[in-house]
Amino acid sequence: MRKRALLVAGVLAAVFAGPAVAQQKDIVDTAVAAGSFKTLAKLLTDADLIAVMKGPGPYTVFAPTDEAFAKVPADVLAGLARDKAKLQAVLKYHVLTSKWTTDDIKLVKQTGTAMGKSVAFAVSGANITVNGAKVIKANIDCTNGMVHAIDTVLLPPQ
Repeated sequence: MRKRALLVAGVLAAVFAGPAVAQQKDIVDTAVAAGSFKTLAKLLTDADLIAVMKGPGPYTVFAPTDEAFAKVPADVLAGLARDKAKLQAVLKYHVLTSKWTTDDIKLVKQTGTAMGKSVAFAVSGANITVNGAKVIKANIDCTNGMVHAIDTVLLPPQ
């Protein structure tokens, strides 16, 4: 009898507790949790942009993976590390100041970034590129926007 009462109590607790709902994270916490954006997170910190990217947004970030940053020549990365304004410009070139899904991207050819320069989109079947960088993981929804992982770092035009 006692086992049955415990079983019923457990079932009732589960029913009234409802399903477990994962707490969604902001763009920065999502990128850090993914584990493949360590370089991006470090550079956002170096550029004093963490607070901005944790803000309410909404933002869309074309987030280069660690492998994408590994393609950038070491001297270019070192130069960005020495010049905070240039680093901020490069990072803001990866950000849109509204929330865009891939469905939204497919409707336009280009748009302006938080840096002030435009990026161009190309769509071929299910593949989307931004300035030639391939979107390798799309529509990562965050509390303050959207992240699309890309395979190449975007460098703004001079």
